[in-house]
Amino acid sequence: MTLTAADFPVELSPGTWDVLRGDFPLLIDGKFVSSASGAAGVTHDPATGAALADFALGDAVDVDLAVRAAHKAFGGPWSKLSHFERARLLRKLADLFEANTQVLAELEVIDNGMPMWLAGLTARNNAELFHYYAGWAERIEGTTTTPPAHVLAAGEALTYTLREPVGVVGQIVPWNVPLSMACLKLAPALAAGCTVVLKPAEETPLSAVVLGRLIMEAGFPEGVVNIVNGDGATAGAALVRHPLVSKISFTGSTEVGKLIVRECADDLKKVSLELGGKSPVIVFPDADMAKAVPGVAMATFFLQGQNCMAGTRIFVHADIYDELLEGMAAFAGSMKIGHGLHADTMIGPLISAKQKARVMSYVDEARAGPARIVAGGKAPEGPGHFVEPTIVADTTPDMRVVREEIFGPVMAVQRFEGDDLDAIAAMANDSDFGLSGSVWTQDLSTAHKMAARVRSGHVSVNTHGAVGANIPFGGFKQSGWGREFGREGLDLYLETKAVTVAL
Repeated sequence: MTLTAADFPVELSPGTWDVLRGDFPLLIDGKFVSSASGAAGVTHDPATGAALADFALGDAVDVDLAVRAAHKAFGGPWSKLSHFERARLLRKLADLFEANTQVLAELEVIDNGMPMWLAGLTARNNAELFHYYAGWAERIEGTTTTPPAHVLAAGEALTYTLREPVGVVGQIVPWNVPLSMACLKLAPALAAGCTVVLKPAEETPLSAVVLGRLIMEAGFPEGVVNIVNGDGATAGAALVRHPLVSKISFTGSTEVGKLIVRECADDLKKVSLELGGKSPVIVFPDADMAKAVPGVAMATFFLQGQNCMAGTRIFVHADIYDELLEGMAAFAGSMKIGHGLHADTMIGPLISAKQKARVMSYVDEARAGPARIVAGGKAPEGPGHFVEPTIVADTTPDMRVVREEIFGPVMAVQRFEGDDLDAIAAMANDSDFGLSGSVWTQDLSTAHKMAARVRSGHVSVNTHGAVGANIPFGGFKQSGWGREFGREGLDLYLETKAVTVAL
């Protein structure tokens, strides 16, 4: 297909044009190849509908080839590298990320729709991730401990532990922050010494192909990282079921996560899951309104609400309910909606027409009452999958807009009274999910007490979604199993072996 500068509102960098004019193959055993069936998909700019590129669409045959390549690499030269040699490769990859930040950011914008300011931030954070886990690769170590008494009774002995990679890992990532999701799984897996088959989301295939090229340029041995774009129902399912895969790491919906757990039960694959969220945001009457108004609004509208940690259930004290609503409605109305390549865009498109229709179904249901829509509530006319940032006030706990993950720019606001922290926490915790949350108050005691009561894996105070390479992230309840980022993210990819030697 032929793209021109007229397909984009802002001129792309020469490096991005070079990528778009090339191919988007699979990466299997160190080689860039077409799918075995010859099948291909087409990816589109969600802001305009313009076709961006054809990409190879893998299936079970390609997954099998990729897994076998990873299995071979796990027992090959990769396993002989020292921790320090693995760390050097990770740092080289981080340097390549830093050198290609602009290209990677632009690809994320046109393939996913996110605003440029966010794409640039995440591209830089990905380089940080590889640097961070390069440091951990150098610090993987076991311990010594006291040998069993019955062994010591016969003479001297030594007991120690080893930390070893789990083996071949299948990693399945979503479309909402595609490159970041791939990197936050790849970095600790490679630091641990695992080999990987990565299955990107079929909606956003472009940046993963560039990631593969950077991995090969960094000097990783053939087969250590394999990348197979493909549909979840075919390529994803084949990866989950493959007998040579020792672990699955999945980020996506709770429904699919449950299916993966069932599939992995037969051979007891290790599984880590980062799933859905419906995170509470609790605003106390002493909150700094100058910070709370934009902060709470962005907790919902960040990335068009297409993020699992979005704060979409807002609990506001009655004393400031009207004031906060008025401020957030004004803020939402001021947010620039448009193509992510525009520097001032704050709200980009949703990923697809299907997702737009799904989000609007919740808005239309809320519009019927008894809740009130005080901001947004419409899908702008014209090309692209846009939905206005929407605030639904006077909601009740039984409403679908409160209970279900919408994955769009829709905020549900509820009122609370009094200062009984246990009662407030009961409202906040009345959800199947427990991924994130935030507390807004100037009272230090209230902040810590409330953070302790919120049943979520990640709670922020006077900010929301404070994630970082060094901060563990994951959920309670139906928001998943395990933690990514931090040392806990590395532990997901390591086994512990105990060794006792009678001397």
